[in-house]
Amino acid sequence: MKRLHIFVSGIVQGVFFRQNTLMKAREIGVYGWVKNLRDGRVEIVCEGDEESLKKMAAWCKKGPEGAYISGLDMQWEEFKDEFKNFRIVY
Repeated sequence: MKRLHIFVSGIVQGVFFRQNTLMKAREIGVYGWVKNLRDGRVEIVCEGDEESLKKMAAWCKKGPEGAYISGLDMQWEEFKDEFKNFRIVY
């Protein structure tokens, strides 16, 4: 089990990025959260098996329809087992 911390840049707010991330995370089976940042990026922290996290990262490179991804910063981190679901944080 691993943890992945992702920052997504581009046109990622106002295009239902968080809601689509929530649905994708539940489909893939990863746990954590997603939130909008004041600087226009989206931040995602998720935990799960490495293969599922790679699927999540691949989805984030494209995002939902209407999004334009100009940058993706990812950091693999130590698994902390702190999430029981995936949610949108405000």
